[in-house]
Amino acid sequence: MRANRPPFTVGLIQMRCSTDPADNLGRAIEMLREAAAGGARVACLPELFLSQYFCQVEDARTFDLAEPIPGPTSEALAAVARETGMTVVGSIFERRTAGIYHNTAVVLDADGSMAGKYRKMHIPDDPLYYEKYYFTPGDLGFKTFETKHANVGTLVCWDQWYPEAARLTALQGADVLFYPTAIGWHPGEKAEFGAAQASAWETIQRGHAIANGVFVAAVNRVGHEGPTDAGIEFWGGSFVADPFGRILAMGARDREEVLLAECDPALQEETRRNWPFLRDRRIDAYAPITRRFLD
Repeated sequence: MRANRPPFTVGLIQMRCSTDPADNLGRAIEMLREAAAGGARVACLPELFLSQYFCQVEDARTFDLAEPIPGPTSEALAAVARETGMTVVGSIFERRTAGIYHNTAVVLDADGSMAGKYRKMHIPDDPLYYEKYYFTPGDLGFKTFETKHANVGTLVCWDQWYPEAARLTALQGADVLFYPTAIGWHPGEKAEFGAAQASAWETIQRGHAIANGVFVAAVNRVGHEGPTDAGIEFWGGSFVADPFGRILAMGARDREEVLLAECDPALQEETRRNWPFLRDRRIDAYAPITRRFLD
């Protein structure tokens, strides 16, 4: 981790996603430019922003949406990174080969070069989130990438519930953990469980910020998607938390917006000096964590 690094502004692109990939890419690019104009040096798009969230159903034709990396979308994002001098984190449905597909985050540095990619490790299988049908679990491990403006840790959506993922990414020197996300309410559950679900989502990630002394940025989409009213209502609420879990910026539940927040590495240094959780870890005692359950 580099010492005496200047503050940097992050931009979160909270957007609606249509059924037209070209439209989504075009609007994403314009919102990235807006973030750069507002001072963002690192910006992140929502999970699988190029399409509506297709994992609500299992349909083999959907694999036609996947593309290689490098490929058209990563090259378009690289061009924006180069144009703006901004590091860009994008989420892409990756075609590795016939029959092997990943949910992948790419990091394009300020000169347009690819700093690296991360393949989503934790793959859910729940009603309307049938991701195991589409995505092979990641095999690149947990990743932090050194870029011009910051050390960027990338995780994706369901990864956000796992403290192990946040820890292993933070231990590689991340300044900020980005979580491109697609999460929302089942309309039939919202009235009873909606507030608690959204609160839990926010709380677990603020906990990662505190436990690891890092900034955390969660980037969600908004809008209702689905062939019927059942579908999913994506709850937005994108946010940035500082290394002590305090909210620096938070998005609305129901509209597109570009969120900006300044992240100062000096605050990370100060927080870890006064709350030295990494110093006091008992690394000699954690071997059982690799077991599924201690029975």
